[in-house]
Amino acid sequence: MLGLPSSSATCLPRWQILSVYMSSSKNMSYDSAHLTTSDIKWLGVRPTDLNKYNIPPECRIPMSDEDMRAGRKLLEEDFIKKNPAWVRELQIMIDTKEKAEIQALSKHGFQYLTYDYLPRKLRKGDWI
Repeated sequence: MLGLPSSSATCLPRWQILSVYMSSSKNMSYDSAHLTTSDIKWLGVRPTDLNKYNIPPECRIPMSDEDMRAGRKLLEEDFIKKNPAWVRELQIMIDTKEKAEIQALSKHGFQYLTYDYLPRKLRKGDWI
């Protein structure tokens, strides 16, 4: 299963949602074997994509103090610690203090997301 969370204004909560799909919630832990997709992957815009896909500065969003606190807290979570690639992406986000919504890709054209970005990521297996 591939997930499409972006490093957007709602990204930090999306990481938590992705973790629920991956390992279940604390409330549903009794049935996690039937409710999880442990091999879920993150396909959407990641912090490393901002430069790789030439997301211009005007399409990047400064992280708020609340975003920074949430990011630091996420780095302490077991589901993040278990995935070094997630740690790297989250650390980049905190270090650069910027994020972007998947809509930032439209800067490259209306159909860039569906005809270039996603096909390229799928071909290369560029997900974590």
